[in-house]
Amino acid sequence: MFFHKHPYQPFIKKDTTKLIVGTLPPPRFTTGELLENDVDFCYGSYYNSLWLYIDEIYQLNLRYDNSQEAIAQRKAFLIAHKIGVCDIVDSAERDKIDASDLGMQHIKLRDLVGYLKRYPNINTLLFIGGNSKNGPEYFFRKHLKGYNLKLELVSNEVPRVHQFPLDQRSIKTISLTSSSGAANISISRMPQYKQMKAAHPKFNTFDFRVLQYREYL
Repeated sequence: MFFHKHPYQPFIKKDTTKLIVGTLPPPRFTTGELLENDVDFCYGSYYNSLWLYIDEIYQLNLRYDNSQEAIAQRKAFLIAHKIGVCDIVDSAERDKIDASDLGMQHIKLRDLVGYLKRYPNINTLLFIGGNSKNGPEYFFRKHLKGYNLKLELVSNEVPRVHQFPLDQRSIKTISLTSSSGAANISISRMPQYKQMKAAHPKFNTFDFRVLQYREYL
């Protein structure tokens, strides 16, 4: 059994207004066996990299390697845009050493509501994935029950939007389409994607995410 511990502490500043919320990076980030194009930071996997989309949106010309400069570039972007990262899973166990959310067992969640209480400027959570089993929204719903809170639907259009009250403020949640390659099949079945693909044959799943992420990141 592989003990999959999250390798990074939450990245949150006093003026952070949005939090990116996922589950766990691939196991190689826990063991330190990074690939050449990986970055040793949140969402640093080159093959499931939220940063590829952010880079395209903002034309940042980011580095994709194990260097400290690559890490510094990403931190600078987050700080400038008042965005933080706090994945909801602290640790899990796996029979098979892979990055599948469904493969996680004996899951320990982070106290995400506790972080929201500690940082009162946060008003938006950006889930990188939806409410499928062991996804970030799925875990957050379970986490909220411990505080006698629940999500209220605002919009059922993709990406789905919810909200919940917390300490005299309202927190919005956006369930963005996952950045993983495994999500490409579900994207291809979405009516929105089919319409765009029909109108522009060269349109692909990367373009679809860029359009979606641009609005919220």
